[in-house]
Amino acid sequence: MDMPSPCAPSGVRPGARTLSLIGAATGIGCALSATSEAPAYLRDRGIIGRLGAQGVEARWSEIIAVSDEAGADVAGAISRAGRSLAYSVSDAVRNNSSFTVLGGDHSCAIGTWSGAANALRGDGPLGLIWVDAHMDSHTPETSPSGRIHGMPLACLLGHGDSALTSIAHATPALQPQHVAIVGVRSYEAEEAELLRRLGVRVFFMGEVEKRGLAAVMDDASHIAFNGTAGAGVSIDLDALDPEEVSAVGSPEAGGLAVSDLRAALTRFAENPRAIGCEIVEFNPTLSGAVKTADIIEELLVSFQGRRA
Repeated sequence: MDMPSPCAPSGVRPGARTLSLIGAATGIGCALSATSEAPAYLRDRGIIGRLGAQGVEARWSEIIAVSDEAGADVAGAISRAGRSLAYSVSDAVRNNSSFTVLGGDHSCAIGTWSGAANALRGDGPLGLIWVDAHMDSHTPETSPSGRIHGMPLACLLGHGDSALTSIAHATPALQPQHVAIVGVRSYEAEEAELLRRLGVRVFFMGEVEKRGLAAVMDDASHIAFNGTAGAGVSIDLDALDPEEVSAVGSPEAGGLAVSDLRAALTRFAENPRAIGCEIVEFNPTLSGAVKTADIIEELLVSFQGRRA
């Protein structure tokens, strides 16, 4: 069932240069549940004031928690939280407010981009760049671990647990021709086969190293913006080199440079149809949490600093 069109949030002028921060306290979708603490950590650290000091006006919308009362029904708990997250994201998109979802494990992406797609549905499809060391395209039948943070992109494409493939609408949130994955360097054959069969463009890390992130992101942006009503970017921090960003649950050697991603985000956000971003898999209990939090803020400044 479609979600109803929300009213404009009070106090926010449509089109204003205010970044709406939405926390997604998801942790049950991965092995290290402390990722659920990331949004509150960033809020309590003073991210609003710190961004303001760098010229970015931001406000907290809310932090959406995942209930663990369902016990073994992890998919059901993530689905319920994802529906709430989808409403919040739809609010932002329909009211022309730039948004960032701060996770939490990457299972929150199911709610984030389902909501964005539903808000745009009357105007056209959603495009998405998925920046990640992993493909996140397993289904329950193929996943070695069974953890849902390895499945969100497949769910958004309509493949996976039925509780997760239709959070905001009966049809998939994403069409494969409008999706690009950047920075992949760790994956299983089954998820690669699903993406190959669907026709999703994957820019492996080897291609990034050969061509440079700027050129790759330009190609990915063309895929995400061509024929769509708007596009976003979902960033798993494990896409970045762990020498720079260490407080993540699934680090993979040889990742993207922070400076390169910052420049690419600024260029992406210059397109007026860039609607928002998502930054996930920060674990504030791990070594390097302060530096990782600093980098999250840097990425937000790079994304939001050029937006009207």
